[in-house]
Amino acid sequence: MSTNQSTSTWIDEDLLDVQSLLQDFFTKEVAPLEEKFQAQGAPDKALYARAGELGLSGMSIPEEYGGGGGTFANLALLLQEQTKAGAGSLGFAVSEGIVAHYLLAYANEEQKVRWLAKMCSGEWVGAIAMTEPGTGSDLQAITTRAVRDGDDYLVSGSKTFISNGQLCDLVVIAAKTDTSLGAKGISLLVAEVNDDTPGFSRGRKLDKLGLKGQDTSELFFENLRIPAANILGGEEGKGFYQLMNQLPQERLITAIMAQAMSEAAVEATLEYTKTREAFGKPLFELQNTRFELAECATITRVNRVFLDDCITRHVNGGLDAATASMAKYWITDRTAEVVDRCQQLFGGYGYMMEYPIAGMYADNRVLRVLAGANEVMKELIARSL
Repeated sequence: MSTNQSTSTWIDEDLLDVQSLLQDFFTKEVAPLEEKFQAQGAPDKALYARAGELGLSGMSIPEEYGGGGGTFANLALLLQEQTKAGAGSLGFAVSEGIVAHYLLAYANEEQKVRWLAKMCSGEWVGAIAMTEPGTGSDLQAITTRAVRDGDDYLVSGSKTFISNGQLCDLVVIAAKTDTSLGAKGISLLVAEVNDDTPGFSRGRKLDKLGLKGQDTSELFFENLRIPAANILGGEEGKGFYQLMNQLPQERLITAIMAQAMSEAAVEATLEYTKTREAFGKPLFELQNTRFELAECATITRVNRVFLDDCITRHVNGGLDAATASMAKYWITDRTAEVVDRCQQLFGGYGYMMEYPIAGMYADNRVLRVLAGANEVMKELIARSL
């Protein structure tokens, strides 16, 4: 059985060449440094610039803004190969998959040229600050305020679970510009930041169960001055709509990473069970092992067909929010099952971090929470029925 994606309909001849380059970059230049990144709690920022140098950053962004002129398929392939290589510390899913596309969708032309070019080159890393300590998935309950002060906004509040928080140069902040309007009072503002920016501070690198090399942080704003022109969409109150409009892509991205992890788990377990002996023969010769892997391989293959259809529909502009929620919920739930069953076949070695399956077990857990908890996905699906 093979979990190779070369038969995926959205991977054309041009993308096959890109796939080879991505595999080389992640397996040879990033994965060998993952232990270092896990120890320091963040990747080396220079690798973002290296990805830009290779033309692997901003592939789904139009050429006029410094990108590669590709489609979402390019981004999907990048995240797939990154996950399969076990090189998940670089925050491309957020910087490329989310932040860059918010800017592409809602920034004005001058801003797109200025911001996207730096992100596509890898000079800048992007973050998006939505979640607050007391809100979780309830975005309408955010308390971060943006108060108009002449030609600027003064932003005050705190955010948590912010991917790329320590390394970001640009952050999209969800804030209330009018506290009396509920969801209609939310706006998205873009801040260009560094460690010396007045009113901006980075909190702790958060100590997570998994993805320990990925930079996840607290951010604090105390009268952070942001030009009024930096409000996405050009006027107040559009933020909640913008967030909801972009979340299907974020959910699809989460499903892509989960699927790649399922496939990597099955491949690693096949290799292990065919070489590890027990009772005088390879583990794979035992009926229970064969049946477990047969089921895991089937689950993974079925999910791949569903995911490929979602990617194709999204590339063509036809993926609806309910189906994106289905993909996110279903594939992340099944990934947890597949990784757990595969890890069991490693026996005691499956608990040792020297084996990639142990890292997958820790890393996959957050996928059922990212981009909205799976319980929220089920509610959104139910509303569409």
